[in-house]
Order: sequence, then C-alpha cells, then structure tokens
Amino acid sequence: MATTNPMQFIQQTRAEIGKITWPTRREVLLTTVMVFLLAILAATFFFFVDFLIRTGLTTLLGAF
Repeated sequence: MATTNPMQFIQQTRAEIGKITWPTRREVLLTTVMVFLLAILAATFFFFVDFLIRTGLTTLLGAF
C-alpha cells in the first residue's frame, strides 16, 4: 500500500472537496417538502390499513 505524506493528503482532500456540487436552496426546499408529503401519505395509508385490520378483527372476534 502506498503511503502519502500529510501535505499531499491535505492537497488531495482539498481537491476532492472542490469537486463537490452542493444543491441549491430551491432543490433543498423541494426535496424537504417531498419528504414531508411522502411521510404524510405513508402515515395516512398505514392508518387506514391499521383501521381496516382492527375493524375486521374486532368484528370477527366479536362474532364469537
């Protein structure tokens, strides 16, 4: 394994950091809104699935 001296490591690290493309404020805002909307959608879906299963089991077990 090749060894790199600390100065070369710092230079290479700075060069790699310079290649990073950061998202714009608009992209961050849109993805944040999408995450919240999908979380609400998933919560609503699982609420109704839970409600249907609970109602079905209550009805089924209440019959006996």
